[in-house]
Amino acid sequence: MVIKMSIITKQGLPVNNILKEEKVRILEDLVDENSSNLIQIAILNLMPLKEDTELQLLRKLSKSEQNIKVTFFNVISYIGKNTNLEHIKKFYSTFEEIKDKKFDGLIITGAPVEQMKFEDVLYWKELTKIMDWSKTNVKSTLYICWGAQAGLYYHYDIDKILLDKKTFGIFEHNVLDENSYLLKNIKPGFKAPHSRHTTIEKSEIGKHPELTIVAESSDAGVFIIEDKKQHQVFVTGHLEYDIDTLDKEYKRDLSKGLKIEMPKNYYYNNTPDNDPIFSWEENGNTLYSNWVNYYLA
Repeated sequence: MVIKMSIITKQGLPVNNILKEEKVRILEDLVDENSSNLIQIAILNLMPLKEDTELQLLRKLSKSEQNIKVTFFNVISYIGKNTNLEHIKKFYSTFEEIKDKKFDGLIITGAPVEQMKFEDVLYWKELTKIMDWSKTNVKSTLYICWGAQAGLYYHYDIDKILLDKKTFGIFEHNVLDENSYLLKNIKPGFKAPHSRHTTIEKSEIGKHPELTIVAESSDAGVFIIEDKKQHQVFVTGHLEYDIDTLDKEYKRDLSKGLKIEMPKNYYYNNTPDNDPIFSWEENGNTLYSNWVNYYLA
């Protein structure tokens, strides 16, 4: 029997201990997968810091007040230099191992390859197979940042555009589709993080009547796009980010001597010696809850 409002993960997943300390109810493999009140979500984690992304996404999914079993999986055609192989072997599945299963939700994360051509990414062919599979085996797919750009490119032939400088910081967003359940209980002018060197042209999306722009920013561009018929959601930013994620990115790049501007609208008084302001936390909680409750349940 599944206990109400539980996140079910593989036994021993290290971030489980952090979530338990935060009073998130965690079950480890103790569940009947055929349970009628269980939502199954697969997460293709392409980010280099796997455990950071695991924690961010599990935190957001835990806000939905649903019983969710999460299956992390990975590509096999590329292993990043920051990837702990033992962690992957123990806690991640391969696509081959899950391809015959049905899932309520699929999340495809971002990846630090956005300045490359899609076809030059080593795991591109593998990713396209997963995106094709999602059309028949997944109720709704949520694409994040580079994942959103990859999905729009593969499914709709909408290419990304390289920016003169990185879109980096916290930006306000306008709601364009008030009928979308994704933004239910999220007010116009809501804030969200962005961290990317590329963007999607609004005019290109407009060429596809099946796509709806749900939200955009006058500073950061198109933010959320939906294809309701294909059950696809594309989010160009990072509402899953923790309060310190942009701070870590900024200081990492500074330490490498890279040219990087301070993230906008992020630190108290716009001073990097001050703490960041967690101005998007509730917006992220609400969007992920809405996705689970209205698109997957």
